[in-house]
Amino acid sequence: MSGCGMEADYPAFENPLCGELKHICKRIKETYKEIKEDLTPYKDDRYYRLAPMRLYTLSKRHFVLVFVVFFICFGLTVLIGIAGPNVIDSIQETPQLNNGSKIRPFNLSSPPLSTYNQQLWLTCVVQLDQPFGFKGNFYMLVTIHGVTENASVKYFNKEIHNGTRMLNHAQQYTEFIVVHLGYLNYTRYEITVAFENLPQIKSYRFTWKTYNAAFSQVEIWFRFVFVVLTFIVTCLFAHSLRKFSMRDWGIEQKWMSILLPLLLLYNDPFFPLSFLINSWFPGMLDGLFQSLFLCALLLFWLCVYHGIRVQGERRCITFYFPKLLIVGLLWLASVTFGIWQIVTELHDPTYQYGIDTNNFQGMKIFFVVVAAVYILYLLFLIIRACSELRHMPYVDLRLKFLTALTFVVLVISIVILYLRFGAQVVHDNFVIELSTHYHNSAEFLSFYGLLNFYLYTLAFVYSPSKNALYESQLKDNPAFSMLNDSDDDVIYGSDYEEMPLQNGQAIRAKFKEESDSD
Repeated sequence: MSGCGMEADYPAFENPLCGELKHICKRIKETYKEIKEDLTPYKDDRYYRLAPMRLYTLSKRHFVLVFVVFFICFGLTVLIGIAGPNVIDSIQETPQLNNGSKIRPFNLSSPPLSTYNQQLWLTCVVQLDQPFGFKGNFYMLVTIHGVTENASVKYFNKEIHNGTRMLNHAQQYTEFIVVHLGYLNYTRYEITVAFENLPQIKSYRFTWKTYNAAFSQVEIWFRFVFVVLTFIVTCLFAHSLRKFSMRDWGIEQKWMSILLPLLLLYNDPFFPLSFLINSWFPGMLDGLFQSLFLCALLLFWLCVYHGIRVQGERRCITFYFPKLLIVGLLWLASVTFGIWQIVTELHDPTYQYGIDTNNFQGMKIFFVVVAAVYILYLLFLIIRACSELRHMPYVDLRLKFLTALTFVVLVISIVILYLRFGAQVVHDNFVIELSTHYHNSAEFLSFYGLLNFYLYTLAFVYSPSKNALYESQLKDNPAFSMLNDSDDDVIYGSDYEEMPLQNGQAIRAKFKEESDSD
């Protein structure tokens, strides 16, 4: 008799639990309704019904100043990198050949290591007596011993690893990676290498490669500085939009509220963990954060260039799903490949995916095809947006600024990649050799500085100015709207410095016409 179904007949015996549940359900419905109203744009939404952007108030000199500051900050980052230490330390060993045996064992000992060395590579360069006399694969037998500080030897892995490598018969010198350790458990490693099915070799040259300890310290401080700067920029950007409803945010402002926290992860506040614990997990976490941010940036470009001309309600299936599908496939391919490489190297440090032709070539073709689809789709959206919206002043301004800044960033990225890798950028071993081809800190810091300053610049121009006046009750009145065509003609038909004068002249002329008619 005291259940929820008897409330109408016996109000005095209402169950308190049912009343609490009703109150909670009511609050949930009200909260959902408020969030839905904030996220759902107006049905008659128009291009300029947005929270004000600092982009609209900048004059031509201010735009030039924004780009100058961007280049200055990026240039300072590059100069600091040039003055910084080398990224990779290399130590070479040239052992004597044992011509009496087909299997040539080499006992190699690494230099003393610490956690600041991060990773370890052992590469080998072989010189053939007859460069055109051999074509095909050869085999390696590798045994790895980890040595502790008290010089007692512990087996890093008791198994003997069998690796396969390929010699290029058209070259006299061929370099390949023998072993790659993604993290260091011991202070020194002793590696025994033996080769099978090799032709007559004139010389061997082994090289130990590790991260420079001084560079690791620079990397820690640089990442820390970018984490702090990104956190400050994120807080300032959120603070500038606090008085505006989310439904009044422009699509660029909504995306910046997503990209800035992801940039914080891209700078990896957990990076120092890799120096505190000997595990593969911090390295995998760093790679996951980087791929997540870069794919979110790719999705941002697609959504902005499409969404800036599709005002009103943007449906999930027709608007977001195709973009999420394309970028999601790129993200899935990159993450799958990274995890696959890390897990395989944990079991076999001699693994090199370039030899795993069946899986590697299939994934490479898949990635290239999806990337080509993305580029074509993005070019289509850019061309269509610029052709349809070039006569709409405010939207045209947003398109021009984003396109110009993004184009500058892409050109700088391509130049850095070319200077860093040259023609090897399309080589099959590109990813595994990526970390061993840094020549100085500038090549590393330029990538982080470029993306960070790119997002900081966008956050500055998309955030409302301090003295921005915005009243929601005025935006529904066409008389007070920024969409007024005469206002657009006055503002963007001449130089920005003439805006107050021409606005005043227009108002006085209109007032005079009304007085004459009376």
